[in-house]
Formats: sequence, structure tokens, C-alpha cells
Amino acid sequence: MIQSAVVRVFATTQSFDYEQPWQRMPPATGTGSGVVIRGGRVLTGAHVVADATFLQVQLESSPERFVARLVGVSHDADLALLEVEDEAFADGIEPAVLGGLPDLQEPIRVVGFPVGGEEVSITGGVVSRVEVQRYAHSQRSLLAVTVDAAINSGNSGGPVVDREGRVVGIAFQSLEDAENIGEMVPVPLIERFLAAIDAGRSTEVPGLGISIQSLENPALRRALGLGSKSGLRVQAVDHGTSCSIAGPGDDAAQTCLMVDDVLLAVEGHPIANNGTIRYRDRFRTTFDAVLGERSIGDRLQLDVWRRNEQISVEIELRPYRTLVPSYGFDLEPLWLSFGGVIFQELSRDYLRTWGDRWWDRAPNELLHHEEAGIRTPERQGVVILSQFLAGAVNVGYADFEDEVLVAIDGRMPVDLVDLARSLDAASGAVEFKTSSGARIVFDADEARRADEEIRDRYGLTKDRSGRLAELIGVS
Repeated sequence: MIQSAVVRVFATTQSFDYEQPWQRMPPATGTGSGVVIRGGRVLTGAHVVADATFLQVQLESSPERFVARLVGVSHDADLALLEVEDEAFADGIEPAVLGGLPDLQEPIRVVGFPVGGEEVSITGGVVSRVEVQRYAHSQRSLLAVTVDAAINSGNSGGPVVDREGRVVGIAFQSLEDAENIGEMVPVPLIERFLAAIDAGRSTEVPGLGISIQSLENPALRRALGLGSKSGLRVQAVDHGTSCSIAGPGDDAAQTCLMVDDVLLAVEGHPIANNGTIRYRDRFRTTFDAVLGERSIGDRLQLDVWRRNEQISVEIELRPYRTLVPSYGFDLEPLWLSFGGVIFQELSRDYLRTWGDRWWDRAPNELLHHEEAGIRTPERQGVVILSQFLAGAVNVGYADFEDEVLVAIDGRMPVDLVDLARSLDAASGAVEFKTSSGARIVFDADEARRADEEIRDRYGLTKDRSGRLAELIGVS
């Protein structure tokens, strides 16, 4: 029976405090579900174990808890793999096996430990939709399967099985505006994740790094000379991503995309003017579905319409990168203190400090960068003045919190690493300009001396995060 392989996952987590990024939030505990697969390992959801400091698992048949450790995680696809230290953990347990991508209206069962009960719970339903959806944990748009079965808190990370008891998905979220409607990570993404771990490859899901525009407007299609062809217009290309970098020896024109290119097909899948493809000849969904099956370093074939000519472009897939990162799970925030000013790189985690409805409450300027910002060679992160720790050296400047730093000594910083290097080398007067037009001026040596006193007053043991120091190469 599949329920004998289902486990409850206990996680103690401690996330970073993005309002005071030099410290962590108080420890918290939570539970989720998982399933034992080959090798006695436990497959679960990334959001169940994100920022975890201690993990345990418990079998359905036993009250004993076993200490576990994280083997691999894909925050993009909301998947994690655990290994239990006690070799006797999986004795007598028949590991679950993976099935395939289910059909519409195929019966399924969701198995797990929803909050409020000690026994394994099984709820039934059918597959209602197979298409690309937004993953709440990572904000990535990847293939997901929607089922009309309850997925409650605690079910997350547990298996969804077919009539033969094969795992066809991992439960990861429910739809807020619907009753008993949930979503699961499908087998193609699970197989890619497990294969990447076994091969020692990155578990990140790659991204193309482009902004696109639909071509449903006939006048726009005529302007691009498409004729009867269909596809998507390339609106922008993020620097440092799959479609912007040519590999060693590659012809950039044949391995990169350009603004006003039209993406006609991905790996032989023709793209409609609304951005959809026929995935596996079964489901109509957006072309992002193809990326969920690929790994960093794979090659991807694109058919492109460029200047009234159809060409073939082969790209090497690289990590998904945006100007404002979508998440920072398991990563220390990047921050820097100078003259009592706390500089950070803007991220969705920082925006969440405005509360549950941060998209309505955070400053519009910051929201614009998060929604529409494009990475360029000149700007690969948005540096903000997140906080002023009061001291005589920065008196009169406190009104400019949560503003974007647009220049240091007349030059826009590429990112926080670039800013830190500039400040480490600075002497004499240093002038910052913010997005509101404010000028903030320090004497560099005076600011460094004052910063030590201010940090001591507010309990900061260093002037930058350890991760930033590593990136700069400073001990």
C-alpha cells in the first residue's frame, strides 16, 4: 500500500530577517509530508524544508522520528530530497515508484498528513487541468497538474498517486479562490530533479531570460513581416542569461536572441501567437513547459524569425536570473553598512517586509523594478538604502530610506558587490544620489570610523554579510 511509504516531515526553520538582515527570525516549526522512494530517500516539497536547521521524518506505521538531512533541493520546482541517517529507517518499506503524466479526468488520490490529525489522510479526485502555472514558492511559471482534491496545510510534499498506486505528482499548493482544488508537481519535473541529483548536476530549472510580447494583433504581425507564421516577439533580453551569452567559439548571432526577433518554435514545438504550444501532443500550454524537463548546460533548439528570414538558434541553458530575485531561501541576504546606512539588493523577500499584501503596500518604484526590471551589463541588481542606523555622521539623511541608489560618485553601481568594492577603495568625499534626487555625502574615513561605533551600538558584529564578503573575496 502506498500509505506505508508516506512520511510526515518535521522541520525546524530559521529564516533571515530582511528588515534587519544581519540577524535571523526566531526559530519556527512546521510539518509537511513526503514519500519514500528508491534508495530509502524521501521526496518532499522544497517549501516544507526551506531555511531548515533541523529535519526529522516519521513513518505512518511508527511513532519514532528519524533525523534526516537535505540531499538536494529545487526551489524553482518546489522539490526536495532527504536522506535519513539511520539505515534501519526504510527496512520493510516498499519504496514508491513514479508513474507518468496523467490524462484529464484520470482518478487520483492525495496522500499525506494534513494539519489536525495524526493518521495518514487519503482524499480522492480527478485531474482537471495540465498546464503551466505560477509556483507560489518560487514564482516560476512551470508545468503543473491541477486536481479537484483537497490539498491542505501539511499535505504539501506528499504524493499524489494513480489507480495503480504510482506517484504521478507531489502536492505543493492549493488554489486560494477555489474549494478542494490543488496542484501538484508533475513527473517530468520530478524525474529531471532526481536525475540532476544522481548526476551531480545543478537542480535549478533553467530560464531563457527574455521578456516576450504576444502576436495576436494582425498589424503587429504585418510590421514584423511574419505572413502566416506565428510566434512571440522578443521584447527584451536579460543580460547574463541563456539567450544573451554565446559560449566559447560560438557565433553570437546563432546562439543569442535579439529584440524584435520572433520566437517561432522551441525544440520543434510551434508557438502560437498567444505563446502556447501543443505539449506532448496532449495539452495546450505555454512553451515554459519545455524548460521544466531541461537542466543547466543542456542545449535548446529555437526557430527564430529575424529580419524577414527564418534561422535556427541553439542556446546553452543557463540559470534563471532576473533583476530582482524572486526568492532567497537558504541564502544569507546581501547587505552592507557604511556610515550607518544599510544597503541591500532589492529582492522579493525584502518586498515581503511590507506584509501580506506587499504588492499594494511597498513603494511603487520598488514594485516597478520587481515587475518590469531588465538586467543589463550596467545594472545587474537594484541597490537600495534600506535603513539608516542613527548616528551623528548620517544626521539629516533618514528621510531617504527605501530609496534606490542611482549613483555613487556619478556612476550607477552594477550591483551590491560593485558598490562594496567602490566603498572599500573610496577616499575623501563620497557622494550618493538616490532616485528621488537626494544627495548624501560622507567623508569616507569619517564614515568608516563612525560605522564601527554605530554597529557596536546596534549589535552588528561586522559591516557586511558573510556571503557578500565571499563574493568580493574579503575575509
